[in-house]
Amino acid sequence: MIIVRAPLRISFVGGGTDLAAFYKKSPGRVLSAAIDKYVYVTITRTPGKSISVRYSTAEYVDHPKKLEHHRVREALLDLNILDSIEISSFSQLPGQTGLGSSSAFSVALIKGLNALLGKKLGAAVCAEEASRLEIDLVGDPIGKQDQYASAHGGLNILQFNQDESVDVEPILLDYQHKLELEDHLLLFFTGITRSATSVLTEQRKKTKSGVNVETLKKMAGSVHDFAENLRAREYEQLGAMLHAGWQHKKTLASNVSNPGIDALYDTARRKGAWGGKLLGAGGGGCLLFFVAPQKRAAVEGALERFARAQNLEDAAVIPFSFVQNGVEIIHEQ
Repeated sequence: MIIVRAPLRISFVGGGTDLAAFYKKSPGRVLSAAIDKYVYVTITRTPGKSISVRYSTAEYVDHPKKLEHHRVREALLDLNILDSIEISSFSQLPGQTGLGSSSAFSVALIKGLNALLGKKLGAAVCAEEASRLEIDLVGDPIGKQDQYASAHGGLNILQFNQDESVDVEPILLDYQHKLELEDHLLLFFTGITRSATSVLTEQRKKTKSGVNVETLKKMAGSVHDFAENLRAREYEQLGAMLHAGWQHKKTLASNVSNPGIDALYDTARRKGAWGGKLLGAGGGGCLLFFVAPQKRAAVEGALERFARAQNLEDAAVIPFSFVQNGVEIIHEQ
């Protein structure tokens, strides 16, 4: 049995510039960090010839081409693993929350299946193979930031180049600085889940036509400024930059936000949050805010009250910490 875990991530600035429709025209850049919430994948060779895949449902087939789980199906076919295997997965947080869980699953799956075949993939290869699985083999209209964030772990600037290479620049903060940064961040699940496909399909179309290009250049250009403010502990300025980025992001596609999300965001700002953004492609998921530690309780309470009034039963604050490790095999026997 092989057990693999891959971390989820939060992204700060540059989201959307990791789509090929943009970085084929101009370098994309994203600043993101892995957090202590994981997707787990277990892989076991079985004595029979069948294939078993267990996630939110269970599938039992005699050939991977019959699987409904697109990522598992295409990964098994690509690696020529055609029988005698059981794959299970679970996550510490729900899917479709904007924290990159789908790509974390792909990263863990690729790592585990290659280990099953006796191949030890490094973080860069694991990220690229997970990207190839999702973008080329499955055909999802997504970018590469989530795969690289999950595979590498840590806090990084990711640059997406025209030749398809990806540069990973770690941002090294000492332990006390990381704790201080965590104290100034508030992660709130809106209780609204969404599929990123419709948002990203529209965004990609607008980017290919040139409509979004100048906005995306500004978003990519803000990454190094954000990193400098991060190193300088300028948390209020970081909140303002997140707010500006969120205003840009809402122009990328018509369904990035909605009145409910806007109302939650405005509630947090009125109670003292300096700024924030919706994580992931948009439409639902988690909001991330910069807020002074002394105002955290007021912001949390206001968000929770608003969510209850709107019957968003699953809405909740999500405590988290940063993690340095990326995808890793935690058990192999």
